[in-house]
Amino acid sequence: IRSRQNSPPPGRRGRAVPGLCRARRLSPSAAMASLLPRGAAAARRRLLLRPAPLAPGPVRAASQALSAALVRRAGLVGGRWVETAAAFPVQDPASGEELGRVSDCGAAEARAAVRAAHEAGAAWGRLPAKERSARLRRWYELMMENKEELARIITAENGKPLREAQGEITYSASFLEWFAEEARRIYGDVIPASAKDRRVLVLKQPVGVAAIITPWNFPSAMITRKVGAALAAGCTVVVKPAEDTPLSALALGELANQAGIPAGVYNVVPCSRQQTAAVGEVLCTDPLVSKISFTGSTATGKILLKHAAGTVKRVSMELGGHAPFIVFDSANVDRAVAGALASKYRNSGQTCVCTNRFLVQKGIHDEFVEKFAKAIDKELHVGNGFDAKTTQGPLINEKAVEKVEKHIKDAVSQGASVVTGGKRHSLGKNFFEPTLLTNVTTKMLCTQEETFGPLAPSLFQSSAIVLTDFSSCICVCTTGYFYSQDPAQIWRVAEQLEVGMVGVNEGIISSAECPFGGVKESGLGREGSKYGIDEYLEIKYVCFGGL
Repeated sequence: IRSRQNSPPPGRRGRAVPGLCRARRLSPSAAMASLLPRGAAAARRRLLLRPAPLAPGPVRAASQALSAALVRRAGLVGGRWVETAAAFPVQDPASGEELGRVSDCGAAEARAAVRAAHEAGAAWGRLPAKERSARLRRWYELMMENKEELARIITAENGKPLREAQGEITYSASFLEWFAEEARRIYGDVIPASAKDRRVLVLKQPVGVAAIITPWNFPSAMITRKVGAALAAGCTVVVKPAEDTPLSALALGELANQAGIPAGVYNVVPCSRQQTAAVGEVLCTDPLVSKISFTGSTATGKILLKHAAGTVKRVSMELGGHAPFIVFDSANVDRAVAGALASKYRNSGQTCVCTNRFLVQKGIHDEFVEKFAKAIDKELHVGNGFDAKTTQGPLINEKAVEKVEKHIKDAVSQGASVVTGGKRHSLGKNFFEPTLLTNVTTKMLCTQEETFGPLAPSLFQSSAIVLTDFSSCICVCTTGYFYSQDPAQIWRVAEQLEVGMVGVNEGIISSAECPFGGVKESGLGREGSKYGIDEYLEIKYVCFGGL
């Protein structure tokens, strides 16, 4: 099950042998076999226990050495680093070079991780909230202490500029900090009873094992935003990171171990594209899994929902974006251009909250486009993420580039004009020029589908009402942005936009304190904020009678 539509072509054709793995010991070896049911003797015999862990060798990307202390190449199951017979390559999207090979976990490893999480769940859930809070807080501190090393891992496997990667680590760590504090604020309730000999209580308890399936565009933050809430609530987790970016998830696992997160509470099962369907099916159908949290494409989310229906699991879905960016005649154009630049081209346009279509009122359309084009040419610099001046790194793979090209070709064939950009960059096959189109219509693919790349299509309309209505008539609605200086218009449009989040005169709106999520086919539930922890809690009503 693919965690993003733009997954790369398979880097290898071999398949891992299910269940065949080697566990690198961090504590007595017998504990690894105990993760399997007592009746699974055959599976237990397939475990080959090594006397000592293999020290990871240095990994290089764009002449930048990654921290050997944080680069792990094996799955993390029950607190142990588990190597499989097969491995899959992780590549630098900027150069195409192989960063290293990571254990290709299959269905057997996924089931073992689920069992490990289930077995660790009772003790973790009973741990006083203050202690869970302290462990999460320590994990946050370790992330900040290792910020530079973690950021370099992101830039190496994802390609985003190092400055953006550093920002992601700060953002990622903030969720551990936030939920460390929220762990101590999981309040129940006392309800006045209708009978004098009764007392009515409401308890909040952890749902159990949570399967966490994350994308490649924010390989650290998408994990902590989910895992922080889950662990704070008393749940345990099995993380399935994207096949493009497993190193960040594994580095977080190393720091979780250092922070004192107990064995089995945080598990990671990296796998190749070939093994993804099998691993995903286990995580969605295993009866020991009570909750699924997924970030990725709407199409993949629908597949996961079908799998989860068989055992009626709790689900959270953060799916496709297709965000509108509306500029009304009353807007401050300079501020709108600055917001557009940040909203559209962050991570080279590869985020679910990136603007996908610009809707500009006719009175200021030409001025906005002129200033936007100048800002693109002046402020954006395409290059390797490790270069200090780079603001636009590569796209994740060639398939992503081909989609951008397809949208541009379709738009131009129907009358759109390229203002700037419009083609692959000379640096390499995964690099693309930041592009701005005008004379765009609603019949073009770029206004109907999420591009997920550095393409900004601009439409104009004379009526403010039509702009608002058009921006809402889309099934995929995570975020909407608009610029206006008319207070009445601001309130009216903010309430009318059919999206989960609204940026008013702001192009970047995400933070740990605020609820993140979409409506319609953009997802279910919320992440972050005080509401995010509720996704991992069950409400239990207790009637105490005979008093």
